[in-house]
Amino acid sequence: VQLQASGGGLVQAGGSLRLSCAASGFSFDDYAIGWFRQAPGKEREGVSCISNSDGSTYYADSAKGRFTISSDNAKNTVYLQMNSLKPEDTAVYYCAARIRPPSSLLAKIWTSHERYRYWGQGTQVTVSS
Repeated sequence: VQLQASGGGLVQAGGSLRLSCAASGFSFDDYAIGWFRQAPGKEREGVSCISNSDGSTYYADSAKGRFTISSDNAKNTVYLQMNSLKPEDTAVYYCAARIRPPSSLLAKIWTSHERYRYWGQGTQVTVSS
């Protein structure tokens, strides 16, 4: 099982980035993919999550209206489009995968990083003011 996160970089405040998470080694449709981020000295926090089987999406309040998660099941890739970036978005971004639970449960647990089995290596996002 492998998750490969990419697309990070340095961008000015107000700019955009698109992160990609390429997955291999498991049945993509049976999994939920989450994006998490961790800034220096802070806890890892859930940013967004998508259920690959039905396309249900979930966002942290900090991401709503600015970030969009999407999935290309043919490419086994999940994207996180990040617009209107702010300096406080600066962090290492990770994608993670877990077996897709019922939607009602996923809605409650998607932000819990310990619930994810597989993790990518992280990609740095730096937003300058």
